[in-house]
Amino acid sequence: MQDKYKIPYINACIRAFAKRFHLPVKNAFLYLYRFEGMKFLDEFYDIEHLQSIDDAVDDLILVCKRNGGELV
Repeated sequence: MQDKYKIPYINACIRAFAKRFHLPVKNAFLYLYRFEGMKFLDEFYDIEHLQSIDDAVDDLILVCKRNGGELV
């Protein structure tokens, strides 16, 4: 994690995801971790942080759904 904004960005994405689905932040994190959304945010940070947080949440929904998540 060389970019000092990576952790705040990932935190903002988790919070936005939680808000979209009316979840506690902890539950949103656990969901994203289980269905590889956290891995996606870490791996593709260099691309994702150039988009809006809403676009990142949309991408997280697709990634998690592809990995067995069913929030949508």
